[in-house]
Amino acid sequence: MSSGDFLIENHPRHARYISDILDRRMTSSASTARSTKHLFTRQVEEVRTPKSDINALILDYLTLAGYPNAAAKFSSEANLSPQQPSSAISARQQIQTFIHKGDIENAIRALNDLDPSILDEDEPLHFALLRLQLVELIRKSRPGGDIGPALEFAQTQLGPKAPRTPQFLEDLEKTMSLLVFDHENLDPSLAELLKPELRKKVAVQVNEAILEKQNQRRRAAICHLVQMRAWSEDTVRKEGKKDLPARIDLGLDSDDSDRHRGIENGHEPMITT
Repeated sequence: MSSGDFLIENHPRHARYISDILDRRMTSSASTARSTKHLFTRQVEEVRTPKSDINALILDYLTLAGYPNAAAKFSSEANLSPQQPSSAISARQQIQTFIHKGDIENAIRALNDLDPSILDEDEPLHFALLRLQLVELIRKSRPGGDIGPALEFAQTQLGPKAPRTPQFLEDLEKTMSLLVFDHENLDPSLAELLKPELRKKVAVQVNEAILEKQNQRRRAAICHLVQMRAWSEDTVRKEGKKDLPARIDLGLDSDDSDRHRGIENGHEPMITT
């Protein structure tokens, strides 16, 4: 779990702080130098979004992303009904934590305990997990360690699956290259396999697969809203029928005044790195 994830889960006040920021952004005071702002910006600031809608978006994210403690406390403080039992969220969080730590064996075991049909029915996901487990075994064997466990794992677990699709075979061959080359001077395409981003990618895939199996949306609503907003801006700019500012910020990052007000109110800025 990253430092940002830890803060969200263990300090729900950061979720409240984000809620306050979004609320202020979406209900900006009309007294702030309106004459110097672009017409589109002024029109956006005139939109009044109910605080309840903002809170619902935040709770939706905390639930689907897998923050049981933060979701439970935030739903209570915002007077919202939980979207999922804390136990269900915790199960997904535990599996993601195993993956982020590189403990893929326990992640697979926990996933099978939760619902064995997920990996039985999703071969690409199963292969992605096994490949990540191979990466972790190779990581442990270098430099100068015993590569035997990695070779045996590749032969018994991935070897039979790889020929089934060209992508599986390509991914396995690329991963096995990590046994040959110096990890300090890898080609960028190989170096990516050893970066935390691969663990994160697989963890997201697993989380989405679990949610889908539980008849939940795979992604938080706010992710879809951000994508829709980006698509809308791109479409309008290409059509050229409406005058837009050169840059339109999402309005999710607090400025200095937001940050100072947040601290004064007892809320610290959320760390996202």
